[in-house]
Amino acid sequence: MIQVGVLMPKNFRLLSIAAILDVFDTVNGFYRNDNLQTPFAISLIALDDKNYNFSEHPSTSIHDTPILDLILIPSFSTNDMSASIAANKHFLPWLNEQHHAGAEIATFCTGAFLLGASGLLNGRAATTHIDACAAFATAFPLVHLKADKTVTQDGKLFTSGGATSTFHLLLHLLQIHCGKEMAIKVAKIFAIDMDRVNQLYFSTFQPIRHHNDDIVASAQEKIENNYQDVATIEEMIKDIPSSRRNIVRRFKQVIGITPIEYLQQTRIEAAKKLLEQTAQQMTEVIYNSGYNDPKAFRKVFRKSVGMTPRQYREKFQAR
Repeated sequence: MIQVGVLMPKNFRLLSIAAILDVFDTVNGFYRNDNLQTPFAISLIALDDKNYNFSEHPSTSIHDTPILDLILIPSFSTNDMSASIAANKHFLPWLNEQHHAGAEIATFCTGAFLLGASGLLNGRAATTHIDACAAFATAFPLVHLKADKTVTQDGKLFTSGGATSTFHLLLHLLQIHCGKEMAIKVAKIFAIDMDRVNQLYFSTFQPIRHHNDDIVASAQEKIENNYQDVATIEEMIKDIPSSRRNIVRRFKQVIGITPIEYLQQTRIEAAKKLLEQTAQQMTEVIYNSGYNDPKAFRKVFRKSVGMTPRQYREKFQAR
């Protein structure tokens, strides 16, 4: 029997815990119905002796937990990620001890931040919620972040993207431990598309605005107000009292991307809204989002979003 530990970190998201337990309980139920030994023995692992009564599974402290086969880290609040990691710092040496003793570790959505803080992901591939990827890359530069991926596996370490990507990682783990037939059976029960491997199209451009650099803030404002009408960054920043080189350096330092990348992402976000909310012809969408070259637009759009503009419209148009 596979010994599974579901972490109960401070500030955990209940939906993430519920999804994990529901899937594993469903699999155990299938085995019981066939009069077979259930494959998973599930415990809830906490930093203290608190009893979590929303589940039939035993709750135990990390201090009383033996070496496990599989550890699952759910998502937790991102309102203040540094505070969330600090509140859960006592899990970090325990995770290292468990992994070095042979345990597999899987994280779901923002749970990757806790594993990143342990150092175990350094030099390894990982993913997380698409809108948290920029913060993750800044916090853990030694991790090979695969922002577009729904699921990653690097040795005995697994990560998944945001929200419903939880189910894709769970299916991946079930395929490893119970076989593909069981994974397909669970996919049908929970209505999960097994072939989704990309999460880029769920992203939303959310630039950093809470900073104290007036020059960078001025450059941001000019880009956002003029992205449709200008061809170069030089045109946008010509009235800012600083050299181009200084602006680019400070912009990259504060925002994490260059002004030209900021311009591209602003334009692509505008194009996505037009595709979602209007019936404009594709040529109108291209022009109104600041592009003159359809080929260049489609290339940048596909690279940023992971699908063509037409595919995006078909998937997300509200009308």
